[in-house]
Amino acid sequence: MARRCWIARASALSEVSDFPAADMGHIRQPDLQALRPQLSTHRPRILILYGSLREVSFSRLLAMEAGRLLEHFGAEVRIFDPSGLPLPDDAPASHPKVQELRALSEWSEGQVWVSPERHGTITGIMKAQIDWIPLSLGAIRPTQGKTLAVMQVAGGSQSFNAVNTLRLLGRWMRMITIPNQSSVAKAYQEFGPDGRMKPSPYYDRVVDVCEELIKFTLLTRDCSTYLTDRYSERKEAGEKLEQRTKLNVI
Repeated sequence: MARRCWIARASALSEVSDFPAADMGHIRQPDLQALRPQLSTHRPRILILYGSLREVSFSRLLAMEAGRLLEHFGAEVRIFDPSGLPLPDDAPASHPKVQELRALSEWSEGQVWVSPERHGTITGIMKAQIDWIPLSLGAIRPTQGKTLAVMQVAGGSQSFNAVNTLRLLGRWMRMITIPNQSSVAKAYQEFGPDGRMKPSPYYDRVVDVCEELIKFTLLTRDCSTYLTDRYSERKEAGEKLEQRTKLNVI
């Protein structure tokens, strides 16, 4: 009896042809061709941000380690130096360091964010970099559809507070954050005098994250515009166009 009721409900749903709350002119069916575009052949472009200005900065050392791995996997890597970046709203957007950061963000197809954990969250230096990257610059969304990997270093036992915060920010910036992540506990023990990371399960996870980021970037970069094409935004754009058309007629 329950199965017959379920089948009846499914049948009734399949017969529904109108959606009174929706603008059907802007609803799109999935386009398999758009999901399988011709693949780009240039190296994936990866930007790395880190969140510490200390002379011995383990987040910078981890960023450099990730950069080496990503280059080995075929990426073109650029690491932004946050030294000299002003606090958000304490300088105009024309500041050279802000312009450098925004240009790199626009250039990138994927990013890695590496922050120390401080007071149970990311550092202000890390947050300032993300805050200087706007959700939109005119018709351009500097981070939308780009891939993101998150990592953290900690002075004590392993924690995931910083990477969890970075994931939240990545979602807010409309990025595709990969499932894997890296959290390096007692970071002062994990790097040698030469600044290179020692062999360990922590290092193995860093390799995992970099490998996964490259795969996701290759998979999504050519269809990211389609992946982030939204009904609500198509509808809004259509309404604005309709208003302009009406004004032209008047």
